[in-house]
Amino acid sequence: MTQISGATQPSTPLVPPVAKQVPTTREHHGDVFVDNYEWLRDKESVEVIEHLKAENSYQEAVTAHQEPLREAIFQEIKGRTLETDLSVPHRKDDWWYYARSVEGQEYGIHCRIRAANSGNAVADWTPPAVEPGVELPGEVILLDGNVEAEGKPFFAVGGTAVTRDGNLFAYAVDNAGDERFTLRIKDLRTGELLPDVVENIFYGVAFSPDGTQIFYTVVDDSWRPYQVKSHVLGTPVSADEVIYQEDDVAMWLGFELSADRRHLVLSIGCSEFSETRLMRLDEPDAGLVTVIPRDERILYEAEPFLLAGPDGQETETILLTHNKDAINSMVSIVDADEFIKPLAEQRWRTVVEHSDAVRVNGAGVTSTHLVVSVRQDTIERVQVLPLEGLGTAAQGTAVEPAFDEELYTAGVSGSDYSAPVIRIGYTSYFTPSRVYDFVLPTPELPGGELLLRKESPVLGGYSASDYVATREWATAADGTRVPLSVLRHVSVQEDSTAAGLVYGYGSYEVSMDPGFGIARLSLLDRGIVMVIAHVRGGGELGRRWYDDGKKLNKKNTFTDFIAATDWLAASGWVAPDRIAAMGGSAGGLLMGAVANLAPEKYAAIVAAVPFVDALNTILDPELPLSALEWEEWGNPITDPEVYEYMKSYTPYENIRAVDYPKIAAVTSFNDTRVLYVEPAKWVQLLRAETTGSEPIVMKIEMDGGHGGASGRYVQWRERAWDYAFVADSLGAIDLLPGAGLK
Repeated sequence: MTQISGATQPSTPLVPPVAKQVPTTREHHGDVFVDNYEWLRDKESVEVIEHLKAENSYQEAVTAHQEPLREAIFQEIKGRTLETDLSVPHRKDDWWYYARSVEGQEYGIHCRIRAANSGNAVADWTPPAVEPGVELPGEVILLDGNVEAEGKPFFAVGGTAVTRDGNLFAYAVDNAGDERFTLRIKDLRTGELLPDVVENIFYGVAFSPDGTQIFYTVVDDSWRPYQVKSHVLGTPVSADEVIYQEDDVAMWLGFELSADRRHLVLSIGCSEFSETRLMRLDEPDAGLVTVIPRDERILYEAEPFLLAGPDGQETETILLTHNKDAINSMVSIVDADEFIKPLAEQRWRTVVEHSDAVRVNGAGVTSTHLVVSVRQDTIERVQVLPLEGLGTAAQGTAVEPAFDEELYTAGVSGSDYSAPVIRIGYTSYFTPSRVYDFVLPTPELPGGELLLRKESPVLGGYSASDYVATREWATAADGTRVPLSVLRHVSVQEDSTAAGLVYGYGSYEVSMDPGFGIARLSLLDRGIVMVIAHVRGGGELGRRWYDDGKKLNKKNTFTDFIAATDWLAASGWVAPDRIAAMGGSAGGLLMGAVANLAPEKYAAIVAAVPFVDALNTILDPELPLSALEWEEWGNPITDPEVYEYMKSYTPYENIRAVDYPKIAAVTSFNDTRVLYVEPAKWVQLLRAETTGSEPIVMKIEMDGGHGGASGRYVQWRERAWDYAFVADSLGAIDLLPGAGLK
């Protein structure tokens, strides 16, 4: 057990870097805003680079006394992690694919071995026993991330694909952190790379079923995926065909192969409506066919498949997950030729009805079953129905794998169209990640069967019984009940003396689902009570929960978070003056908003890659992703009401002369989602306006992207930095008696 109470803070006040002021005027809808720090946006400027380096130097000096605590937390993360480990093999066609990690190495190693075909379906889909550190006979290394990353400042994989015959392996690599990838293709028979190299692609790649071409996505200058292209192997990249180009700057484009690999499925949409276009891969010259045009303003996903009728005849069918007359979405099936008719004349057959209490997140198919992801009472879960009789009076009953915890997350993590099983990932706050195979129901096995394939090991004497997770509720100012997940070490006393941390996000209908985190244990072991606030703007309580926290309802996100903080302060667990807040990206905007609204409620705030200059960013459609944000926040360019509303909460423009708490802005120089300039400007103005004396620092990773630096050990140290800042600020640096690594 490590105690580090000897850490001391610097006795001499340190002077933060002061950026020069260069007034830049912005005028919209008659409102004039003068921005003195906009010049920091010039990423190529030597003066900007030097200023960012000075920020890092200041941060390092201010937080130097936290280094022993950072090292202790890093060692705790490392000590609980089985560093030489591997994923559970998943089958694709005639091979088992998996990834190894090796102690001392930053990146995973992607491997495969050949699968057997005995004729026993379940046995053939039972993954082989692969041991950490032990190479299997016939093991083939597809990609060693450690070799690929050697000598590079950053390394991330943006997609992989294998041809159906198993001969070619495609992978996309980012060596800068800007989420632009280089695509390469390896011949697995020889180990040699093909001459085909495609630069500057986006996430996701897929081979055509015959393996002669590969599909990929390209982003435009504002970092919006807008083209799906096809590269024919052995031809010049300059000749690559544009399958589809989306010119609406407010729409996002993506693609995948259908589950049965007969169609290329293009998904075009925003958060409020969408459009799907299909291309038959055996008839590419027939072109793209639109399922439901975007003009109908329906938010939907479409999956084409062949559905056998009572007579055994297969009909081209479209599986729709949609919000037509269903705010929480529902599932229908439609004969493909129905889409030739006007929408009002089409015949849709209901498979999963709409419910105000159940949010349908998505649906897919195997050759025998429909697989549905739903959310009820904040919890995500999986249901399956047989395809036989689907959409008729003979439709079967949904079967749901049963788990025994109250707060958990279960989702489909992979499936193959022809497999008799689906792969399910399971986790809870104190149950390490599990991988299950769920044997799909049959007449002989009507309830299916849940088979545990692996529970991620946690070392260091970890026991789930040392911790407690409960569901609590805060009451917002308008009377809305806000769900909270409250996590603590079992030995924390309910005597109003402990430290507390409130974490939140609350945007884009993203839910903060229960999940295990090794790093989080280091906070709980120091007696910090952690509250995950499921605020409006997320998706925990359905589509209305999201709608009530976006656009002109966005302030509900902030006030919900403050209500969660007030609940914690009055809970009897913590001292009200020992509460910190943390959030990242849009959750970083949340941090900036609550810092302005209620700075007195927090001893410290950590804002990671924070979207704190939101109005200024969204007003410039040339900046990355700005136009796509209009469906989330509103369009302040054309709508004066949206402009005025955003102006009233955007963090950078609402800084005022108050005592701000300790604040850490954590960012990356190459982040393309939330540019480094936002926190760089924010901390400058905070320091200029605060009437308090607490330090305000910015930590910038000069080689990282939106997720920070690459490499697992580097990422562990980044998380240790964040948590040490919180624990130190709350005076909770020492482990509880009996807590920590054993």
